[in-house]
Order: sequence, then C-alpha cells, then structure tokens
Amino acid sequence: MKTNRVEAFSDGVLAIIITIMVLELKVPLGTKWEVLKELVPVVLTYLFSFIYIGIYWNNHHHLMYAVEKINGNIFWANLHLLFWLSLLPFATGWMGENHSETNPVAFYGFILLMSAVSWRLLVLAIIAYEGENSKLKLAFKKDRKGKWSILLYLIGVATAFFYTPASLVLYILVAIIWFIPDTRIEKALENRILNPE
Repeated sequence: MKTNRVEAFSDGVLAIIITIMVLELKVPLGTKWEVLKELVPVVLTYLFSFIYIGIYWNNHHHLMYAVEKINGNIFWANLHLLFWLSLLPFATGWMGENHSETNPVAFYGFILLMSAVSWRLLVLAIIAYEGENSKLKLAFKKDRKGKWSILLYLIGVATAFFYTPASLVLYILVAIIWFIPDTRIEKALENRILNPE
C-alpha cells in the first residue's frame, strides 16, 4: 500500500485536533484588557500544544517522505499515535483551566510521553516492514533524540507531583529539541542517493 492514504488521514486528524483546541478558548465577558489576564494560562497552554502538534505534523511529513509503502501494522501504529495526540486538546484544556496544578500537569506530560512512545513504535513498525534496506534504519540507528525525549517526559511526569514548574520546563525543553525539523531522514536519504548499495 502507498503512503498517501495514511498521510491524508493524519493531516486531517491533526487539523481537527488544532481546531478543537482553539474552540476550547472561551471568549471573555467584558471589553476591558484586564479580562484577558484570566486567559493567559489557557492561551499559553494552547500555544504550547499548537507547537507540539506542529512538531508532530512536520516530523510525520518527513517520516512519510522516506517511506515508499506501508502495511497494516504501520496503519495501526499510526492510529496509535493519532489516538494519543487526539487527547492533547483535553489535556491542554484541563491544564490551562487549572493554572498548572499537579494532576493536570502530570496528565499533560503523560499524554506527551505516550505520544512520544507511539511515535517510536511507528518508526519501529516502518523499519521492521522495510527490513535491512530501510532508509529509516539508517536515519534512526541511535535515535538519541527520541530516547532523551521519552526520558525527559518520564522525569517531567514524576516531577509534577513535587514541583510543577520543573515539569513544565522539561516539557518545553523537549519541544525545543524537536522544534527544528528532524534532519536525520533527509541526511539518510542523501547518503543513500550518494552511496547506493
């Protein structure tokens, strides 16, 4: 099977996730600038989540660019990723409305953690299907970025029960790590073109 169906479906789901998140922003009552102060935590959480969805969309595009065909396992792994990302609007709303209290921050981190784990499972499913000649196997042979992300999320979730600002810093740190698109795939493709087997 070609990748165009999974790409189109994923793009649609991610667009809906962003739409749901923005619809969660409530219009304040009143016309004074002061009424917007109450929305600052919600808007910041929305902005952060929007960036995360953008990071996944961008990297998903890069990932699918390197894949020529997929199977049922890859379809399910992709749905697994979309499931966890689809919970981000709920986690975003809960954390934003509760001004970064312990449980919402821990839950938000858990959703980010499971999204990262499901991303890793998607990559592994593609590599398993493509076999020894997988372009992604070359690109993700060490995957320090992915492993560090999962570790930082785990620490962030645990830290939320003691000091939520530290958790938020760890979540932001992972976003910064991934903000610049992952160039490993492009480098692996260029290497394969320049040095074909």
